[in-house]
Amino acid sequence: MYNPAQSTPLVSIWENSITKPHGANNMVKMEMLFVTCFIAIAAAAPQKPADQVIAILKQEFDQQPDGSYVYSYETENGIKADEKGTLKKASGPDSTDVIVAQGGFSYTAPDGTVINLNYVADDENGFRPEGAHLPTPPPIPPEIQKALDFLATLPPPAPSRN
Repeated sequence: MYNPAQSTPLVSIWENSITKPHGANNMVKMEMLFVTCFIAIAAAAPQKPADQVIAILKQEFDQQPDGSYVYSYETENGIKADEKGTLKKASGPDSTDVIVAQGGFSYTAPDGTVINLNYVADDENGFRPEGAHLPTPPPIPPEIQKALDFLATLPPPAPSRN
C-alpha cells in the first residue's frame, strides 16, 4: 500500500542525485538520462510515410520580367489548377502597379462531388470566388427591395456640422 509519509519526493531524489555522486543516486541519474534520451529518440524518429504518394501529371509555370505569370498543374487524383497574373496600374493614387490574378481549381470532395472554383483577385474588389458549392444569400424580400430602391432615389444628405 502506498504511504505518502514514507515516499521520497522527486525533488529530494533529484537533490540527492546531485549531492551524492555514488551508489543508488547514480542509478536515478542514469534512469533519468535514459528516459530523456528515449523521449528525444522517439521525437526524432521519422514519421510514418503517407499511405499513397500522388503523382503530378502536368505542371507548367512561366513568369515574365514585368511580374506577370501563368501556371497550371494536374495531379493523379484529379486535382487541377490554373492561374494567370497580369500587371495593371493600381486604382489608388498612392499605389504602385498591381498583379491581377485570375484562375480556378477543381477537385473531388470526399462525398464524390466535383468542386469547381473560379476566381479573380485585384486591388479594387479583392478576392471574388465563384462556384456552385459556395453559399449564396437568400433573395431580398420585395418590401425591402422597394425601400432600397426608394432610398437610392433620394439626394445625398447635407454635410453635418460636428
